[in-house]
Amino acid sequence: MSSIYEKYQLKPVINASGRMTLLGVSTPAPEVVDAACHGMAHYFEMADLVDKTGAYIAGLLEAEAATIVSCASAGIALSVAAVIVRDNPALLVKLHAAPIDGPDEIVLAKGHNVNYGAPVATMVALGGGKVVEAGWANECTPAQLSAAVTPRTAAILYIKSHHAVQKSMPTVEEAAAVARAHGVPLIVDAAAEEDLNRYYRQGADLVIYSGAKAMEGPSSGLVLGRRQYVEWVKLQGKGIGRAMKIGKEGILGLTAAVERYLSAPKSSGAEMARRLEPLLARLNHLPGIRARLAWDSAGRDIARAEVAFDPAAGLDAAAAAQRLKAGPPAVYCREYHANEGRLEFDIRSVDDQQLDTLGHCIETLLKER
Repeated sequence: MSSIYEKYQLKPVINASGRMTLLGVSTPAPEVVDAACHGMAHYFEMADLVDKTGAYIAGLLEAEAATIVSCASAGIALSVAAVIVRDNPALLVKLHAAPIDGPDEIVLAKGHNVNYGAPVATMVALGGGKVVEAGWANECTPAQLSAAVTPRTAAILYIKSHHAVQKSMPTVEEAAAVARAHGVPLIVDAAAEEDLNRYYRQGADLVIYSGAKAMEGPSSGLVLGRRQYVEWVKLQGKGIGRAMKIGKEGILGLTAAVERYLSAPKSSGAEMARRLEPLLARLNHLPGIRARLAWDSAGRDIARAEVAFDPAAGLDAAAAAQRLKAGPPAVYCREYHANEGRLEFDIRSVDDQQLDTLGHCIETLLKER
């Protein structure tokens, strides 16, 4: 492994930012890698592979249907295209080249129209949709969501993410009730969420997950939901989905990852908190730093170290984050609150040796300021 870093002159990375795309997301388990390797080494009838693995995963998750796509972003675009195109053969191949006579508006709460590394609105546009915002950046009631629905509405889109506004937003159940009342589907983007059944049970017609985040599969995405809508997502393989197709290795790798995810023991937030205790104690002995335990803002069972920097001590949070990334090793943390003087360190992908190195790197920052 070290030869790869040397051959291409790459810096080793400590990923204390979580399951993030910019670092390659996750490191799949050996059995997932084996399944992906088996896929690369053999031939399949691809349509049959897509159908059979999708049906198998749907059975595991007690959903009507499922299909594997190239990533969660592709899942958004393909789901939007699916509810607009449906089974219209002409529109399927001319989605961006011909006027859309039917519904093409995608309603979402204004506070959900976020940039998660790419704008949600870009993925909606890629699927042929037009974003219609409901409510305000800091408020969207079910009534406001309902008021945004018109005869041009193709679907309601719900973004379940720490990137989205958390306060004064409708729940998935409330959004599902609005969708049912208007006879339109509800699409839930749950890319980094850890419960693979919850949003489908709560009434979503299509739910999108990243295969590489919570499930720790290869680069991939999972779309599950009502059978007709999933079939329309699969049909997009003959339209815009051709540019987003996933290979056989990704399909078999994610299928194995789903199996493993449902059966393997998972680290709890309490376990993460225990692992963080020595680091917090170590950092709280440093001048100009206050470290404490912080819980995931979107409600997931994830504990992190929150480190506040006092600029009077000679180093602010934004500068600290940049210097940590300068490495080697390059240490990546969560910088969402750097403007407020705080960084967060997520240790789900950090082993004990790296955790010690992380503490040393922060100590070094203060010595060199």
